[in-house]
Amino acid sequence: MHVYSFEKLDVWKEAINLAAKTYQITELFPNEEKFGLTSQMRRCSVSVSSNIAEGTARLTQKDRAHFMTLAYSSALELLNQALISKELGFISEENFKNIRFEVESITNKINSLRNHFLKS
Repeated sequence: MHVYSFEKLDVWKEAINLAAKTYQITELFPNEEKFGLTSQMRRCSVSVSSNIAEGTARLTQKDRAHFMTLAYSSALELLNQALISKELGFISEENFKNIRFEVESITNKINSLRNHFLKS
């Protein structure tokens, strides 16, 4: 079976784990949030790894960097929604800290990858 280049990236693997954890955490949200924060957080968490994967398939370094910017933005969107969820009492302080820690790690790696593409 062929392994695509994005599957070898640690940042992509971390983003997949973040999406899985986001699904688990939002499972505990109130039912009335199913089409609100639950849906929003799940979508942007999946978007992080999806944009990383899509970016690796682009032909130009500028395009690759652009998709890393989209992935970075989606990670920050997730962090913002986690902050709101914490304020509303939907997630615990521990779960919030876990998301924040993972977002920081992922965005640092995405930023390095984006810079690499811009310098190439």
